[in-house]
Amino acid sequence: MKVTEHIAQAKDTLISFEVLPPLKGKTINSIYDHLDPLMEFKPSWINVTYHRSETMFKKKADGSFEKVDVRKRPGTVGICAAIMNHYQVDAVPHIICGGFTKRETEDALIDLNFLGIDNALLLRGDAPKNESSFEPEKGGNRSALDLIQQVVRLNNGLYLDEEILSGSRTNFCIGVAGYPEKHFEAPNLEIDLQRLKEKVDAGAEYIMTQMFFNNQKYFEFVDLCRKNGINVPIIPGLKPLTNKKQLSILPRVFHVDLPTELSNDIMKCKTDEECEQVGTEWLIQQSRELKKAGVPVLHYYTLGKPKVIKNVVEKIA
Repeated sequence: MKVTEHIAQAKDTLISFEVLPPLKGKTINSIYDHLDPLMEFKPSWINVTYHRSETMFKKKADGSFEKVDVRKRPGTVGICAAIMNHYQVDAVPHIICGGFTKRETEDALIDLNFLGIDNALLLRGDAPKNESSFEPEKGGNRSALDLIQQVVRLNNGLYLDEEILSGSRTNFCIGVAGYPEKHFEAPNLEIDLQRLKEKVDAGAEYIMTQMFFNNQKYFEFVDLCRKNGINVPIIPGLKPLTNKKQLSILPRVFHVDLPTELSNDIMKCKTDEECEQVGTEWLIQQSRELKKAGVPVLHYYTLGKPKVIKNVVEKIA
């Protein structure tokens, strides 16, 4: 079932989760162990992230270095299929531009279509760790807008191989990312919203937000979207704060602000366990306020902390 169909049929705020593919060398059981504690909450879907390859330099026997591309977390398509089969729940794969050609993207979409997966969250993706700015793969999509246009074409039965006539149509429900505190590359929020509207006008059917820790940021973002003619569902993305290191890591990596009250409370903690308790309580209060405001879905970035998410959801479900 499509994300938009879940939302349209819901009588209350839905729950959904997001997981990382395991590192290469681990089995699907690591995903099941991660999700098992959360399935009692009957999530409407599970998001599975997609990861580009990383460039590494491997030392050769003669002392020189060889440049190699390594994909540390493969398996998004297979994991989506496994989750659907194991739990009988919808899976939403992330599809990114970075590191993939348009043909590789089309092949992945065809595989997803064969598996009966009819949702996709479309993202440009980040630049590689060793590069300062994003550059598309040769023959790849340059932006999320380009990626949306490719999926829309496939939904209309138009393939990259022009000799394919009367090609079968796919039926993907397209989601995109939104940034309540502005995408860090956008010069200002107004232009960021213009780009977001372009994505919706091109075919995006819902928006999944970047994490935020101040609900007012989300409410203001939704209001601005509506004023700019963006009327699709806007799903809040939520993450727990669980240790002091995140006070510097999250603003630097994800370009989000942490409320002074939350930061001060975390700084007073003496152990990670105390930090986790503070972060859990903050996320519970966030979730309750959002649910009371009637958000369509509470989407939790579980990312290695299923027990924390379980403690949160059982208090608000």
